[in-house]
Amino acid sequence: MVLTYKRLCRLEGIVPALEASHALAYLEKLCPTLHNGAKVVVNCSGSGYNDATTVLKNLQMDEI
Repeated sequence: MVLTYKRLCRLEGIVPALEASHALAYLEKLCPTLHNGAKVVVNCSGSGYNDATTVLKNLQMDEI
């Protein structure tokens, strides 16, 4: 999930909510199981500014 969070920050230029990061991280597992041509909709609304402290703590733990 942390990698997805970082990817959203870098590629989209946003601070995503943790829920959106979790949903997109799960897509990496889900998509290979779907039939060809299947469509998936993920709502990425919400701001992650309230989650910043939690994310920073997790990022620091990942780098140890």
